[in-house]
Amino acid sequence: MEQISQTFNKPKVELHVHLDATIKPETILHFAKKKQMELPGGESAESLMEKVVCKSPGSLTEFLSKFNIYMPAVAGDREAVKRIAYEFVEMKAKEGVIYAEVRYNPHLFANFNVDPIPWGQKEGDLSPEEVVNLVNEGLKEGERDFNIKVKSILCCLRHIPSWSLEVVELCKKYKNDTVVAIDLAGDESLNNKAVLEHLIAYEEAVRCGVHRTVHAGEAGPASVVEEAVDVLKAERIGHGYHTLQDPKLYKRLLEMDMHFEMCPWSSYITGACDTDFTNHPLVQLKADEANFSLNTDGPLPFGTTLEKDYSIARNHMGFSNEDFMRVNINAARSCFLPDAEKQELLNQLYSAYGMAAI
Repeated sequence: MEQISQTFNKPKVELHVHLDATIKPETILHFAKKKQMELPGGESAESLMEKVVCKSPGSLTEFLSKFNIYMPAVAGDREAVKRIAYEFVEMKAKEGVIYAEVRYNPHLFANFNVDPIPWGQKEGDLSPEEVVNLVNEGLKEGERDFNIKVKSILCCLRHIPSWSLEVVELCKKYKNDTVVAIDLAGDESLNNKAVLEHLIAYEEAVRCGVHRTVHAGEAGPASVVEEAVDVLKAERIGHGYHTLQDPKLYKRLLEMDMHFEMCPWSSYITGACDTDFTNHPLVQLKADEANFSLNTDGPLPFGTTLEKDYSIARNHMGFSNEDFMRVNINAARSCFLPDAEKQELLNQLYSAYGMAAI
């Protein structure tokens, strides 16, 4: 497959990207037409993108509102769910990714309900387990056709704790069939220590050997990161920018070799970080040789590609090819693959980078 021109034209690993934020506009339009649903902006991909893409710094809430526009067109449709997963693999292959972990909440794909928030309060057209099976089928067919490896992470949502226990059960059931971890995403202002379902789900994940990542320190303060690590036993942190506001916590996580899933353009659009990229937390993480990866987070509503995030890192943060190689090796060693498959992935990178295996 022909790859697009790249700032770092070597194999890459991506660990933080949301499946419902990677959908091709043409796919959205196809299923909107199938459902006889009118979308804002008419029937062209360009007009849809005008409505969906966040173009300037705003807030995480504004970003999340974009899903209300297009998810009703695809949610609850078996063909759509499988096709979206397949097309995700194709997208990543074109970007030079050889391993990706893609995350999603199965309940939202089952039947997205936008009115009122919280979403999904009506019975879905699909069951969450049917969604997991359809995504698995699409990812596996994509792996076969595009010669890359992709696994999935199932998301709990902070504002809908009632789904979390079912999410962890699906993680357990499909642990050896594409699913590799559990995640917690959503509004960090919620007091999750008071939300028993999230804690029980994560305790069950620990008990059953299900890997754990948590969105924390993006819109919320460093204390949310501390909670993710100490209460939910997170092995990776999604974003984590505001960790640096607590030097003691930051030092402790550096000593723990905690992995931070960094998303440069995403952090700009959501207002999570200073709009001057030279002041981005990534600059400090690079200087400290921290364990982190570079990721897109949500290519569709952010209007981004992996190339864009890498070019930001090179042009505004001083990343070199050696830095990019280190980033991807860190991503590979922090991924949620079984040990033997992880070592195989690392060996692929060492070979491609002309490095001796470590």
